Amino acid sequence: MLKKLAVIGFGSTMIAIGINAFILPLHLINGGFLGISLLLKYLWGFKVGISFIVLSTPVYMFAFKTDPVYFINGVIGAICSGLMIELFKPLNGMVHMPIISSVIVGAVIIGSGVGVMLRNHISPGGMDLLALLIAKWSNVNVGVIMFLMDAVIIMTGLFLLKDMKLLYSLAIVAIVGMMASLITTIYMEQTEIR
Repeated sequence: MLKKLAVIGFGSTMIAIGINAFILPLHLINGGFLGISLLLKYLWGFKVGISFIVLSTPVYMFAFKTDPVYFINGVIGAICSGLMIELFKPLNGMVHMPIISSVIVGAVIIGSGVGVMLRNHISPGGMDLLALLIAKWSNVNVGVIMFLMDAVIIMTGLFLLKDMKLLYSLAIVAIVGMMASLITTIYMEQTEIR
């Protein structure tokens, strides 16, 4: 249990740092419910962390019926991630880097947090949990599933906000997906070797 709490704490902190220090100041979006939460902030000023928790709720209900362990891990992961995003809001505007550097660094940090949580069967919540369940049923890598869902969200954001800078968000979801894939794949290979 302590290991699980440490993983959730680490993953949530990484996600919060990546979002607040590197993504939010540039008005870019991530994928999943976090990306939708960022869109809601840009459009109507909603709180990112709270929106993330609320949007993830229907997926928790679905997960509860299909796999109670994923449900519990998802709820804890999403609530911690949402609260950490709100807690780390003061980082917004503290880092000043060129947009491409900010995209790469932010995405690597977020992807590390997401990957470590997914590797331990803990979802940061929302669509990551849904992607984890789909991967479990379909044998498609979780990173690939996440990327496809995230691309749809970014295209929607591009349509609604009409800001071409959002195309950088495709790089964010690609890097986050690759990091999550890499971290979960390395874990699977280590498990098979044992």
